[in-house]
Amino acid sequence: MKQPSKTSADVRNLLEFMFRLGQALLGCGEQTAKVELILRRTASAYGMRRSRVVVFPTALFISVTVDEEERVTFAEGPTQALRLDQIADVYLLSDAAQQGDVPPKEGISRLSEIYDKRARFGPFGVIVGHTILTVGLAMILTTAAESIAATGVLGAVVGLFKVFNRNRAVFAVPLPVISATIVSVLVFLAVKMGFPLDPRCAIIPPLVSFLPGGMLTLGMVELAYGDMVSGASRLISGFVQLLLLAFGLAAGAMIVGYQPGDLVDTSIELASSGLTPAVPWLPWVGVLVFGLGAYIHFSAPCNSLLWMLLVLLVTFATEQTAAELIGNTNVSGFFAMLIVTPLGYLIQLRFRGPPAIVTFLPSFWLLVPGALGLLSVTSMFSDRDAGIDGLIDAIFALVSIALGSLVGASIYKWLTETFGWWQLQIGRVERYIRRK
Repeated sequence: MKQPSKTSADVRNLLEFMFRLGQALLGCGEQTAKVELILRRTASAYGMRRSRVVVFPTALFISVTVDEEERVTFAEGPTQALRLDQIADVYLLSDAAQQGDVPPKEGISRLSEIYDKRARFGPFGVIVGHTILTVGLAMILTTAAESIAATGVLGAVVGLFKVFNRNRAVFAVPLPVISATIVSVLVFLAVKMGFPLDPRCAIIPPLVSFLPGGMLTLGMVELAYGDMVSGASRLISGFVQLLLLAFGLAAGAMIVGYQPGDLVDTSIELASSGLTPAVPWLPWVGVLVFGLGAYIHFSAPCNSLLWMLLVLLVTFATEQTAAELIGNTNVSGFFAMLIVTPLGYLIQLRFRGPPAIVTFLPSFWLLVPGALGLLSVTSMFSDRDAGIDGLIDAIFALVSIALGSLVGASIYKWLTETFGWWQLQIGRVERYIRRK
């Protein structure tokens, strides 16, 4: 472990490296408690035995003690969202930092390189990948060829918007609202012209990358850990994002001449008319298509595609099995995350796969707790009772997913500690036998 001299320049570089690493980890969607732990371990790895770290989703406070003198720094939260390949690089760098294997000044340069890293598939890959993942999610939600084809076109449109918005921070906030409005206008215009589209199945897939399902679930996890400020702020931020998306959908419907309640009414009419015959294998193909699209659109690491597909298939299979056995889809996410969370850590730590969060995030998007909330909030524009009931169902879904993640991580920790203990005992026995 490296022990750099504690000069003023070294301390300044270390503090800057720590807060920039914290910003990057928050941009990856990591829990604030885990970010605090990583930064404290980083300080210890560079000889700072007394360090204090407080992290919120939008701010970091770090202090280290050098020769009985306390040095303090603070910084704002994440400066930009990161792709899956950037997330993998950040976690590799954080592992090296916790071992003291990278000089702080070099770590700062590597973080800048990660932020400036270009998408592996370029702007065209962003559009194509978003189209593919939209079609995959539509195949899971419906078997109607018209709706699947329509979602592919809408996914390409939203992908174009996202490419246009790159490096334009001023459009980052209104982009989801604008995208939801245009998607809603196009869908309801097609319905008005007589196309047999299910609005719910056509509207949700193109907007899936804007749905705050991961943020809402992470907020529930942090509340369960006792991080009330971080958990509550993430939940409020996610709910506001749902409101903005719902506002865009309602505005688009009214522009065409519909009311927000028509989103549900039209879907019920189409479902009862028998337009979508059952195709048992189609959702499974949709899972694979969705995983491929997420791999391309979010520029996942080179070695992650097969792992992502494996985790997605396990997530979908577990969720479907639990829903069949229990008869309640709101709690099926618990069993999915109960299996998927240990699997993600197992892939990362035992099989040298991508970081667990790279395989987790597509699973969160597949479970789509944000879609439930979006439909519930949209329904409140026309039927408050139905909207509130749907919102309660969405909350149960979020709680079940968060609880499944917590229990799954605890099970994996217990298994690894137990397995590691047995490995240690076996090693001792083997060494004893060799000495004899």
